[in-house]
Amino acid sequence: MKNYIDGFTLPIPRKYLNEYKNVASKVAEIWKEHGALAYYEYVGDDMQLEGTRSFINVLDASDDEVVIFGWVVFESKASRDLANQKVATDPRMVDLISPLTDPSKLIFNAERMVYGGFESLV
Repeated sequence: MKNYIDGFTLPIPRKYLNEYKNVASKVAEIWKEHGALAYYEYVGDDMQLEGTRSFINVLDASDDEVVIFGWVVFESKASRDLANQKVATDPRMVDLISPLTDPSKLIFNAERMVYGGFESLV
């Protein structure tokens, strides 16, 4: 079966990593309720490879930030589109995401997030 994924990467302040992890765990469950087959988020560890551009550079991450890399797996693009609609109107998301966008915390800045939808290739 060919799946469709949404991929994303973003920097967050290291001091908020545990808070972000708690929110991401809840967000993952909501995505799965609305059609995602799987939801993954990882924290950058080995971020440099000579001769390549790193996520740190692309995201302009500072020394006090960590890079999050994640993807959400869907059965198809159509199921992804439907899940996006449902998640966007789920009232739980407002409560979960609003603290992450609070300017006083700056845990999540959507303008610094890199995102894309991907079709299966190999």
